[in-house]
Amino acid sequence: MRFFPLLTAILVGIALFFVVLQRDALFRFAQGITTDGTAPPVIDNAAAPAAAPVSITDDDNQAGPRAVPVVAIRSKAQDVPDAVRVRGQSEAARQVEVMAETTGRVISTPIRKGAFVAEGQLLCELDPGTRDASLAEARARLAEARARLPEAEARIPETQARIVEAEAVLEEARLNQTAASRLSEGGFASDTRVLNAAAALRSAEAAVIAATTGLDTAQAGIESAQAGIQAAEAAVDRAELDIAQLTIEAPFSGLLETDTAELGALLQSGGQGAGSCATIVQLDPIKLVGFLPEAQVDRVTVGANAGARLASGQTVEGVVTFLSRSADDLTRTFRVEVTVPNPDMTIRDGQTAEILIETPATVAHLIPASAMTLNDDGQLGVRIIEDGKAGFAAVDLVRDTLDGVLLTGLPDTVDVITVGQEYVTNGVLVRPTFVDEVSTRGISVNDPATGGGSGLTPEVTQ
Repeated sequence: MRFFPLLTAILVGIALFFVVLQRDALFRFAQGITTDGTAPPVIDNAAAPAAAPVSITDDDNQAGPRAVPVVAIRSKAQDVPDAVRVRGQSEAARQVEVMAETTGRVISTPIRKGAFVAEGQLLCELDPGTRDASLAEARARLAEARARLPEAEARIPETQARIVEAEAVLEEARLNQTAASRLSEGGFASDTRVLNAAAALRSAEAAVIAATTGLDTAQAGIESAQAGIQAAEAAVDRAELDIAQLTIEAPFSGLLETDTAELGALLQSGGQGAGSCATIVQLDPIKLVGFLPEAQVDRVTVGANAGARLASGQTVEGVVTFLSRSADDLTRTFRVEVTVPNPDMTIRDGQTAEILIETPATVAHLIPASAMTLNDDGQLGVRIIEDGKAGFAAVDLVRDTLDGVLLTGLPDTVDVITVGQEYVTNGVLVRPTFVDEVSTRGISVNDPATGGGSGLTPEVTQ
């Protein structure tokens, strides 16, 4: 059984020997078999004579280059609505963690998160404890303070009467002292009488001073009574405010982001976490927040129309309501906010969004993208026709659309080479064939094809 494999191996070895090492002999043997010993035919490999060179002169063989045929369009600049694209996220218009302003235990049934609450709706109610008694005590002190005021005011007439009486006694003492002095000078009164009259005068003067001081004291008593009334009223206000703070209400309409405080939980005023009743977010309207680079911030104004596409594919429209005047210290970007309606609450807080903000129109040409080329310096531009000759014009790319690219840096009306621009250089004569003029066909910021509104696909001016 091993005979045939061995024979095959021998034959293969012989064949490889002649093919690799004795190739010339093998070819001669094969040639002799195919030609029956006759000489092989001779193949003439001589090259055919070269064709005559093609003249690049005109048909009359006159001197001068021939014009190169090209295809061109006559483009006119148009006002093209423009936009700035920025990536951002949705943000609730308002989000508040409602805190307790007094200490107490919750006695109300909790409301579960996700529920809609209206402005002024009760969220948490606390146990009043002894606050009602404190309020009654404060009101009693207020009544007592108010009762002291008439008593203090009644002392004023009494004190004024004492002043009049003291002044009359003083006048009488002065007369007695004068009379005693004159009688003493005539020898009709003793020195003792003169001294008594002088003492009576000084006593009357002291009585007047005491009566005047009593009047000041009575007026001070009135002011003290009035201050007591104000202090009592403040105590009543504090007690009433403390009772009013037992009910915690929603500051605005929105959705509960957390459950309200559980029944029996102790809330403390000013506590970190321990004083939280609930967290409310307002999602209608909702804000879309992005950050503009320094190169684009001057193109955006407050009140500009804007559109956005969320990561979910939903498209919305709104208005720019805020543009920061201060750049972020780390990124050197400026915060911009777009307010959009959200009546059905389908937009959530924190969703990624691509925002397009409308900017003033740009004067640009709509040119086929294939018409763009590079010059020897690597500068982007297009080939144009000037006085029948080809030229190069550098351009700036605004953005690309489904119909072509929008370019600036060209004259208002220009002939642009669209086919054959790679075969001409500056100064070469061309023979253009013009096609229909290209128009912008109503390019709009809200057109998805041009990068406006909810389209968001094209890139905007950098």
